[in-house]
Amino acid sequence: MTITAPTGASLNVTALELDDIQAGTLRPRPDPYAGAYLALRIDDRRDGQELVRRLAAVVSPAAEVLDPLAQASLSVGFSFAGLQALGVPQDSLDTFAPEFRQGMAARAEELGDVGPSAPAQWERPLGSSDVHVVLVMLAPDVARFEATLATARAALDRLPGIGRVWRQDVYSPHDGRNVLGFHDGISQPGVESSGVPGSNPHEALLKPGEFVLGYLNETGDVSPAPQPEVLGRNGSYLVFRKLYTDVAAFRRYFREQATSPAEEQALAAKLIGRWPSGAPLALAPDHDEPELGADPDRNNAFLYGADDPQGLACPVGSHARRMNPRDAAVTGEVRLHRLIRRGASYGPQLPEGILDDDGGDRGLLFAAVNANLARQFEFVQAQWGNDGKFIGAPDEHDPLIAAHDEHDQLTVPHKPIRRRLKGLPTFVVNRGGEYCFQPGIRALRWLGDRNT
Repeated sequence: MTITAPTGASLNVTALELDDIQAGTLRPRPDPYAGAYLALRIDDRRDGQELVRRLAAVVSPAAEVLDPLAQASLSVGFSFAGLQALGVPQDSLDTFAPEFRQGMAARAEELGDVGPSAPAQWERPLGSSDVHVVLVMLAPDVARFEATLATARAALDRLPGIGRVWRQDVYSPHDGRNVLGFHDGISQPGVESSGVPGSNPHEALLKPGEFVLGYLNETGDVSPAPQPEVLGRNGSYLVFRKLYTDVAAFRRYFREQATSPAEEQALAAKLIGRWPSGAPLALAPDHDEPELGADPDRNNAFLYGADDPQGLACPVGSHARRMNPRDAAVTGEVRLHRLIRRGASYGPQLPEGILDDDGGDRGLLFAAVNANLARQFEFVQAQWGNDGKFIGAPDEHDPLIAAHDEHDQLTVPHKPIRRRLKGLPTFVVNRGGEYCFQPGIRALRWLGDRNT
């Protein structure tokens, strides 16, 4: 199918141009993996353009997305301030999504970033105008990560007008578990024409325009894209957030709520929505099933409305169920709010059994790809994460990632009597993040052209 662009050009809005889309947009992360996020500041426009020109030659294209020999990737995104620093014309800057133009820090109230998660408390320079370029590097092992990092360093060589302002190393252990000890990153949507299947056989592939600009989305339209066409087409909006996780508080809370180690694990699973192995409560309601959790053909093959409508297996307010309610009728059209998640663990694991905080910085470097910040990431964060109206519990918030006060709770349905986990502490604090635009590879060349 084609449509006529504002310029009169005819655009294909069906077949993804995988050679022009950055691999980080569509490629599943390796498992296990090693990697880093590197933030840069552009102090000299010419050096900034030269950096982008160099990056355009080494950024991995999505055409390699299923190549087993091309599992390391280098991706690049730009903040709004970064595009300004590159000299993008104002009439083009004005065509970007308003949420992107404002930046994540300015959207804090809408996102629930208050109290300890407020921008005033963020790790510098996150949330400031000094974050211009974000490089994301992921590889299956340390050796290939170091090779990818060397590629990034070569792109930065002899460019004094580029400052390195922030770095966060990320990783996944061989068992795939996050700092809380739960297997993570299991549920991902499939995208038409991408060559990458979704992880849930009960979920139809989503239209590519939900994640890549210039294509039909689930509403049957093409989301507004930055102009000119060469800049916006095949781009995506990348969200990243550094989410510090208080593992010791998490463990202490369930130790206090339970009468045995088995009950501790069961209650923690009720909050998360999965067992530590990754086995979903909807399919394994009574105890962990490691074989199920490790089986990619089964560990995400379920629906909530069909398999657990009352939440007796997986509470409707659990973290996983809130973030992806699947076929639950009360949520409206879930497909309009799906995200490709690219979260990665950071920091040292807290040794098993330790209940006191050791002062270590650990958590999740959350990342998500979407084409419509308001309808996708911000809706999920504000409506599903920070509001309980859609599950019939307006006073309850996401039990894992929301900021809590002494009155917050999680309702755990059970027969004959439901249970409420009261006094939930704040387990996760946002230490900063940003909205980035991840251009297509042709757009990178356009941005690097000194005559632009």
